[in-house]
Amino acid sequence: MLDSNFSILISFILYLIFMVGIGWVYYGKTKTLSDYILGGRGLNSWVGAMSAQASDMSGWLLLGLPGYAYVAGLESFWIAFGLAVGTWFNWKFVAERLRNYTEISGDSITLPDYFENRFRDTSHLLRIISAIFILIFFLIYTASGFVAGAKLFSTVFGLSYNAALLIGVGVIISYTFLGGFMAVSWTDFFQGIIMLVAIIVVPTLGVMKAGGLSSTLDGIRSINPALLNIFTDSTGAPLAVLSVVSLMAWGLGYFGQPHILARFMAIRTTAEIRKARSIAMVWVVASLSFAVVVGIVGLICLDTPLAAGEQEKIFMVMVDQLVPTVLAGVFLAAILAAIMSTADSQLLVTSSALTEDFYKVLFRKEASDAELVWVSRIAVMVVAVFAWSFARNPDSSVLGLVSYAWAGFGATFGPIILLSLYWKRMTRNGALAGIVAGGLTVIAWKQLSGGFFDLYEIVPGFVVSIIAIVAVSLMDAEPSKEIQDEFDAAGAAK
Repeated sequence: MLDSNFSILISFILYLIFMVGIGWVYYGKTKTLSDYILGGRGLNSWVGAMSAQASDMSGWLLLGLPGYAYVAGLESFWIAFGLAVGTWFNWKFVAERLRNYTEISGDSITLPDYFENRFRDTSHLLRIISAIFILIFFLIYTASGFVAGAKLFSTVFGLSYNAALLIGVGVIISYTFLGGFMAVSWTDFFQGIIMLVAIIVVPTLGVMKAGGLSSTLDGIRSINPALLNIFTDSTGAPLAVLSVVSLMAWGLGYFGQPHILARFMAIRTTAEIRKARSIAMVWVVASLSFAVVVGIVGLICLDTPLAAGEQEKIFMVMVDQLVPTVLAGVFLAAILAAIMSTADSQLLVTSSALTEDFYKVLFRKEASDAELVWVSRIAVMVVAVFAWSFARNPDSSVLGLVSYAWAGFGATFGPIILLSLYWKRMTRNGALAGIVAGGLTVIAWKQLSGGFFDLYEIVPGFVVSIIAIVAVSLMDAEPSKEIQDEFDAAGAAK
């Protein structure tokens, strides 16, 4: 579709060299497993906020969501709205308390580590079950990033899907392998800036090509007025309550995303969280709003409408047709930025689960920090290979893969995170029941369809998990005084 011209190629090469360079800088600064997995809790408010949100949005921000808006119109607003609300609640009610609790409770550096310390689980069962679900859903999530990267490279440079897939995987592995968490967070910071600029400029150019905002809206109405109504689907039929709930329920997923929660745990001090929340919300609202606009404006500014199944390429095609060649490479690099900012975080969290929650606990309890760092680096490569194998189908949908993994994490870990931070009576068995119930409900619900089963699987998974946690905890004896005192200390810390 796009000519692999020299300027685009140079932009990509320079961008990739810069990303790998950041990884190399932090290679020499990574001495301990805490450095590699959590950056020694050294993120400032700007890097913490931008890294959390850039790693959150992934390639679906510039591929999946605009593609959905291209087909469904303003129906896609409900996803954006749910995500924006979920982002605010996550920063407001989870960030500070989780940062305090993970440090107070044994200086936990991963979510399974926190769960084990929080509930004094000497059996390690809670840690291991948590890590298993992280591996399952992050393999799917990481695969979505690899699919997005393959679509980008194959479209821009005319490569075969599998060749493009290998290139994208290789690039992401390189700097994640080298620099760990701080390299990932700083690359996410710069990637977030590129993504924001691109997502605003490209649809703005589309509106200008269409003759202004009024002409743009008139043109969309002439195609299908239902696309501009947030209360109807693309056929003009009123949106069912089930559909609106499913779309907005994306916001529930935030409470259980390990790669986002890791940023909260890594922020330097809780005093920086309020500023970080403001930065994050500005970025999120602007990015989500313009991602929807990209898809809708694309309906009238393209030279030729996209064929069925090609809608996730809408942003790339708009760049090709609207952006001057000298800048096209930079704007296309924004897609790569979106992909890399999430895939690298997912690789890191998954490798930490393998290293901290399996290798160290089950095989090498006395392993040195140097050994654990290298095990984590090797785990990055192993996880990437498995995710690559899942991503080899060129017909895979970026949005479809993301939605499944997002629901899995949201229902598996969201309820346990919220209740562990705010309910003193919660017990270890309740936590274990919630994780298993939420995760298995998502997996089972995904296999069903029709009628009520069309409800997004995160909703039943989240509800079932909460019920399981509360019911089992109330059947258990109360937590020990030590656990309850620590809970009070975490809530009082500033």
